[in-house]
Amino acid sequence: MLPHSYTVDSLSKSQDLAATILGSSAPSQISAACASIDSFLHSHSPDQFRHFFSFAFPTLICKLFGFDDGVSSSPTPQPPPSSSSSSNGWIDTVLASNDPGLADSVFSLLAPGGVLLSSISAVDRLSLVKYVFPNERLPEWARFMLSSDKDCRVLSDLCPIFKGKIKEDSIKGSVYQVQLNVFEYYMFWFAYYPVCRGNNENSDTIAVKRNRRFKLENWVSSISGFSSSRRDSENRIQCNLYVRLLYAYLRAFVPVSGLNSHQPYQSSLLHYSLSYDGSVMMQAEFLVNEFIHFWLVDNDFSPLPVDICKSFGVNFPFRSVLREIPPTAGLGEVVKLIVKYLNLSSAMQADGNESVEHCGSPRWTSASFDGSRSRNVTVASPFVRSVGSWNLSIQRPLYRYILRTFLFCPIGTSIKNPSEVFSVWITYIEPWTISLDDFLDIDAIVDGSAKTLKKEDSQSQACGYSPSWQGYVLSNYLYYSSLVMHFIGFAHKFLHADAEIIVQMVLKVVSMLTSSKELLDLIKMVDSVFHSKQARSGKPMLNSLYRFVPSIHEQLKDWEDGLSETDADGSFLHENWNKDLRLFSGGEDGGQQLLQLFILRAEAELQAISGDNLAQNLQYIDSLKAQVGCLFGNHTVKPLLFSPEPKQHQQARDDIFKPRRVGSHTLADVKYKGDWMKRPISDDEVGWLAKLFVWLSDWLNENLGINQPENGQVGSPSWSYVEVSSDEVDDVSTESMKAVLCAIGSWFLMLGTTVVRLMRKHGLRVNLRILASKKLVMFLFLYAVFSILRKAFGVLHRV
Repeated sequence: MLPHSYTVDSLSKSQDLAATILGSSAPSQISAACASIDSFLHSHSPDQFRHFFSFAFPTLICKLFGFDDGVSSSPTPQPPPSSSSSSNGWIDTVLASNDPGLADSVFSLLAPGGVLLSSISAVDRLSLVKYVFPNERLPEWARFMLSSDKDCRVLSDLCPIFKGKIKEDSIKGSVYQVQLNVFEYYMFWFAYYPVCRGNNENSDTIAVKRNRRFKLENWVSSISGFSSSRRDSENRIQCNLYVRLLYAYLRAFVPVSGLNSHQPYQSSLLHYSLSYDGSVMMQAEFLVNEFIHFWLVDNDFSPLPVDICKSFGVNFPFRSVLREIPPTAGLGEVVKLIVKYLNLSSAMQADGNESVEHCGSPRWTSASFDGSRSRNVTVASPFVRSVGSWNLSIQRPLYRYILRTFLFCPIGTSIKNPSEVFSVWITYIEPWTISLDDFLDIDAIVDGSAKTLKKEDSQSQACGYSPSWQGYVLSNYLYYSSLVMHFIGFAHKFLHADAEIIVQMVLKVVSMLTSSKELLDLIKMVDSVFHSKQARSGKPMLNSLYRFVPSIHEQLKDWEDGLSETDADGSFLHENWNKDLRLFSGGEDGGQQLLQLFILRAEAELQAISGDNLAQNLQYIDSLKAQVGCLFGNHTVKPLLFSPEPKQHQQARDDIFKPRRVGSHTLADVKYKGDWMKRPISDDEVGWLAKLFVWLSDWLNENLGINQPENGQVGSPSWSYVEVSSDEVDDVSTESMKAVLCAIGSWFLMLGTTVVRLMRKHGLRVNLRILASKKLVMFLFLYAVFSILRKAFGVLHRV
């Protein structure tokens, strides 16, 4: 038991320290606050930390991430309102100051080997402090589930980051809350910070003018430390405190090699992880899944695999609420870092170099955990699978994150965020380009040896595609096929936003697919097997690929659950998009036709805007033509048969692309190829009324059987007649009237049956959508108003 004097001393110092932290906004004040925290934690024993984590630690989180400063009256950090930015946070102050010394001071305090996290380890071992994370700051799908008594009871089984953490509020009774230890609480706020920042920035974002210097190389490598080793790049990444901390936490807590090997900071928090949950891999799984659900899943209306939800009897009620909402903007940099880090495992395994160790960089050992496929997150052995466990965890969330960005990106906004997500996608589908060299700069900064590191010391070199990557490509086949088609639709939709950048993006994708003959042949063979009607062929290679077809079918149905361009008002649609692969389809909605159409539109667009880079842009078009020809077997792209008229730069160009037009000219052979009744809402229609009439037309067609084709075996009509009995002469007139009415009804019924049969025979359907025309609606409205006014004046005149 602690003496009373020590308790009072710890309490008073913790309160003074909280006040010091709260008042630290300038760089000098931040450095002084860090020194004070370091001194306090070194001068007290772990059993005296309760007051620090009760008073000073919540304040530290608020100041670190720039949340609401009103923490003196509330122990829970509150993010700033959407109208304000978090510019007063320590992370933002360090980034704005560009002061490496200040960055090192804050990083030393928060690093995995720093005194703060070591103290957190000690406090959690003693279970001295528990926090309640506010439900409104959780991922949106989890927040909706917590509002339902039924759903919140299975949330712990569905999502590993909530296992054992959902507790009933002792005060409010039926309300459930998330209770965390100190480490988990800190990491939840750490993961929430970029989401909060992205939401705040997105709320104030306006369309930006095109920047001629916004070239492909500027956003393909969004993390400066990955793209250049120049001194200014080193300074930027050194002062980007959040990226440094994220990489340090990944490197310390998410192993990419044998757990018995040397790990950075192993003496501090790897020991801590063993004490608080019994497994290093469970510690790693907690962090990875936390980042996945805060960054990738978040507001996804289908956050978990469909079969898992069915097995638990969970039906998410918020599908209509979150539908067509894009992921949070501004996460491309951190998502790219974590994707690149986790894919480093696959790169090292494919090279057969699992034991490589390089300047403190982590080495790979995959966990056997897949939180989306198991009721229990306990792991019998974390070394059962050899590769891809992290990949299995991020496959579906990352796919939907990328696809939702392409589908639901609002028209008229900047393409900066989609371009960052595009960079994430390219990084994921080219894991063979990842090597330890990519982490040299950030490794050196984290280790504090930026000036002494030399790239010649690297033991891992990136290379191109090789047969050892076949398993990775097959496991992620939709990234190389279906997602490419969705991206082509995105490129058509946003070509007007910045034709130069969109053309370069399309060229990058097509060039990646054709970069290796072995890769292209594999993608084409899988597509051929997928569409093949026979179970086996004479080629052994094709026979070996048949076993992957069922899993691709399942992934296509699950990963694209509820997602289609129809809902996003796209242009290249058909009703059952996520039931087929269309990249190598020969139809007019196949990849070849859409890419050829894109080239025609892009060439017309670039010539119309004819700027200083016209020659360079036309070279991109020529390269794209060549790559498309290589992709589809040397089929030449048809040349542009007209010279588009130049457009004025001030002309409004934010209309959604309709594939019936190219530039200011009409192409007669280009038309909408989906269900014409369900085509995108046009400007001359009332949107909600069109959807209502489409639904009513579907209902009528379904009940009348018009959707079913005529089979040619229609029986002769059964004629109805009435025989008047001679024994009831008194009722002749009544029975005759009934006979006449029955005859008339039978005639109308026969006429309706004949009309339905003719419509079915000729492929016609009921289509009430024409009634949604604005002209017709306006005419009916004016007629109704005129009739009402006429009657009203008539009544007044009679009075």
